Amino acid sequence: MGIRESVRSLFATELTSEDSKEMGHYTAPYIVFITLKDERVRINQSIKAKELRVIGAQGENLGVLPTRDAQALADEANLDLIEISPTAQPPVAKIMDYGKYQYELKKKAKEVKAKSHVTETKGMQVKIGTGEHDLALKARRVAEWLGEGHRVKIDLFLWGRYKYMEEGFLKERLERFLKIIPAEYKIGDEIKKSPKGFSTTLERAAKQAKGDTE
Repeated sequence: MGIRESVRSLFATELTSEDSKEMGHYTAPYIVFITLKDERVRINQSIKAKELRVIGAQGENLGVLPTRDAQALADEANLDLIEISPTAQPPVAKIMDYGKYQYELKKKAKEVKAKSHVTETKGMQVKIGTGEHDLALKARRVAEWLGEGHRVKIDLFLWGRYKYMEEGFLKERLERFLKIIPAEYKIGDEIKKSPKGFSTTLERAAKQAKGDTE
């Protein structure tokens, strides 16, 4: 896929009225720049530097070349000349298909986002007497949090006379809620008394975490 298809399919562009002409040979009026999120990526005749350190289509170092010669090599290979490091001296450009370049950037951004995921401890409160429908909704929400890799603290909130009920009965009520959570999990903190009543902390099961990465 050449630059014309890439321009039409992704991100913002600035084109002149001459865009209707054949774009097989790129000339200065056609492409001013292409914006990839917050980064301006200069390609082909929009590159302003007079010379570039050029990386070939196979990753080979072609050395420092006049920009017009680098563009000629890209045109000959029916590829694009992309300025990948504009602040270097001289700037670094690579000969490759722009559509592939976009794909690689998005893939790297996705990998960075995955690695920067912050695990939080979410909180869910249930009460004795909560209806089955509401409990099911809460259970699904807990499952979503676990699926996102978060820890979840479950509180059985007690008030009034419920505070004085038999401990085994109260733990059983909390365990009943845990059983309807539609996700695999492991117990991070066993059920214990808390200022609100009883609480436990759940974590995503190791098996589930491994499955998400495959």
